[in-house]
Amino acid sequence: MQFETHQIGAPYDQYVEAIFHYKGFVPDHSIERVVPTGHIFVLFELDDMVRHTFDNETLKPNAEYRGAWVSGMHRHYISISTHPDSEMFVIQFKPFGAHPFFHVPIENLNGQVISAEVLFAEELTAMRGALIEAATSAEKFQLAEAWLHRRFRQSLCPPQELLKLMDALYLEPAAKYQEIIEDYPNTQKHLIEQFKKYVGLTPKQLQRIIRFNSILQRIHQKEKIQWSDVAYECGFSDQSHFIKEFRHFSGFNPAEFMDKQHHQDEPNFFPLDR
Repeated sequence: MQFETHQIGAPYDQYVEAIFHYKGFVPDHSIERVVPTGHIFVLFELDDMVRHTFDNETLKPNAEYRGAWVSGMHRHYISISTHPDSEMFVIQFKPFGAHPFFHVPIENLNGQVISAEVLFAEELTAMRGALIEAATSAEKFQLAEAWLHRRFRQSLCPPQELLKLMDALYLEPAAKYQEIIEDYPNTQKHLIEQFKKYVGLTPKQLQRIIRFNSILQRIHQKEKIQWSDVAYECGFSDQSHFIKEFRHFSGFNPAEFMDKQHHQDEPNFFPLDR
């Protein structure tokens, strides 16, 4: 499998988490569960294969996607298709990073996987054609940078006080959440409005996602896991609250998660029919 990543330069590196291109991926499953990470994605299929999302309970297809699409902020896990010998190109935005390029309130995309045409008309359809024609990953990355440059609006960038609070949510333990929120220089109503505009989620919803992803990182490829220690280290007051949160974001309770050996899988992507 070929997997290439690109580190974009300033000023876009403040808003774009990663750009990557892969081809020749051969999974050992056809459906996987994706847990929320607090990111927004623009995705291109470069192989002419139709992708699907599935009902989380029945695992029956409920939508299909071709060409290019956008995955907005999600508060719950989603189920998606995987395909043998697939090729994808992906732009991953930081939690606050999509607004200067999308030009719409990010809360409009919450919980959705939508065709790129809804947001960008034929713009990304044309870009997909250019991505397919580009011979190398480096050429594809140049096309992505050019698109980001055309879309970028400095006037739509999040204010510094919001970025400072976001940094604190990621760096400080969950127990300091209330303290972090109270340090915001404007009203709590203003803070929530700003989060909906730039992030999509509320501060509390994002903090819960951050904490859940820190759990996945703590247990990734560990030989033995003491769940009570993980719950305590991540700031949960009791075991039942920890289990409820774990199930909310992953669809599994911790014991089931271990039985299926998902802690050995890539964080955030868990096969359902392997």
